[in-house]
Amino acid sequence: MSDVGDKAADGTADDQVAAATPATAKDAPPAEPPPAAKDKDAPPAAPPPAAGQPPATGDSEADERAELERLRAEVTELRNHPPAARRRHRGGWRAPVAVVLIVLGCVLAPVSVLAVWTANQVSDTNRYVQNVAPLIHDPAVQSALTDKISTEINTRLNVQGLTNQAADALTSRGLTRVGTLLHTFSGQIAGAASGFIHGQVAKIVASPQVANLWEQVNRRAHAQLVKALSGQGNGAVTISNGQVVLSLGPFIDLVKQRLAARGLSIVNNIPAINPTLALFSAKYLVKAQSGYRLINDLKIVLPILVLVLLGAGIYIAKGHRRAVIGAGLGLAASMLVLGIVLAIARSIYLNSVPSNVLPANAAAVLYDTLVRFIKDGLRALLVVGLIVAIAAFFTGPSATAVGTRRGISRGLGWLRTSGESHGLRTGPVGRWVYHYRHALRISAVALFGLIFVFQGRPTVGNAILLAVLLLVVLGIIELLGHPPAASTEEPQAVGPADG
Repeated sequence: MSDVGDKAADGTADDQVAAATPATAKDAPPAEPPPAAKDKDAPPAAPPPAAGQPPATGDSEADERAELERLRAEVTELRNHPPAARRRHRGGWRAPVAVVLIVLGCVLAPVSVLAVWTANQVSDTNRYVQNVAPLIHDPAVQSALTDKISTEINTRLNVQGLTNQAADALTSRGLTRVGTLLHTFSGQIAGAASGFIHGQVAKIVASPQVANLWEQVNRRAHAQLVKALSGQGNGAVTISNGQVVLSLGPFIDLVKQRLAARGLSIVNNIPAINPTLALFSAKYLVKAQSGYRLINDLKIVLPILVLVLLGAGIYIAKGHRRAVIGAGLGLAASMLVLGIVLAIARSIYLNSVPSNVLPANAAAVLYDTLVRFIKDGLRALLVVGLIVAIAAFFTGPSATAVGTRRGISRGLGWLRTSGESHGLRTGPVGRWVYHYRHALRISAVALFGLIFVFQGRPTVGNAILLAVLLLVVLGIIELLGHPPAASTEEPQAVGPADG
């Protein structure tokens, strides 16, 4: 009976447990943790294989084998057809074309300098006068001009001949002794008069009046010079005995007036004369005429063509930075070649002018003065080419360039931090500058480049000054540019979607 009672009790307990358990939980496998407890980022579980399908393990093995075969095929393809070789084959034309364009630009650069000089110094009267005006203040030119004018006056005056005539007149009137003395000392008298005239002419030539007259004569002669270069007619600048000469008639007239005012009235008996001063050989005028006509037609086209060729070569090149370095060094080298050509032309010119026509020192001064603006331009472009090449180098990946940029950045960062610690903050302006810093740098470089190109007379000093100012502007852009704070720059973490 006790056993029966125990079984009944057990049955009653089991029934109570069964009643307390939901019907759906019967015969069910152990419950899995709720979805909220699973990893949110875990991928969803793969669905169970459908009836009649092979187990998942077989599919994985088949996929792995297919992936392995695909990778093997790709490796074989890469071995048979390397992509680098294909790229080199497709882009192999860019390097030689870029080199040709840059070389052409560098070759035409000196010609463009000559074209600009021709347009600005020869075709423009004001610039021409500005170019030749300093000649009259040079001692060598003053000496040559004084010798030329004095010789012409003394030759026309003939003091010794006049002295002999006076001696003959005295002798015929019975003053034989006086006439004999005049005949004896006629040479000394002529020499003294010649020396006096030469000294007075030297003072007159060095006076401001002659300097003003020099500018006036050259201004009037400029139109004739252009005609001579273009092959039209003659005038103040003419060809005489195979030489291109400048007429000195106005200077003779001024000297005669000054000598007469100082008591030597005998010069008024000299008829109007118009001697000349040789400038250079006429055979070089023919060459200058041909070059003038050609360059005058291309004076606008050549500089633009040079810029287009250099820009196209840099754009087509694979390595733009290396192309910029090559273009800068090539431009500097072309200006150096132009300087050598001018030195050779100087030697040829000095050898072409006889010393009895124009002294060597005066001829050298004349040549150097005429080409001084060419030399200024080529020196300026040489410096610009070197500056561009150096700037491109320091933007590169070399250890020196990277270290230099890092040092400058740290220095500017220290200045910015020091200013902020003292209350100097750029605020929204600094954030705006930082955001548009690349555009501001490009704009600054373009602006200073345009200033250099369109300034009246580029010189080495101007080029260096503009380069220094550009560095200052770039430094200010870097100094003002302040990156936004980390709290405003970095996006907030994205949490799970609500609901």
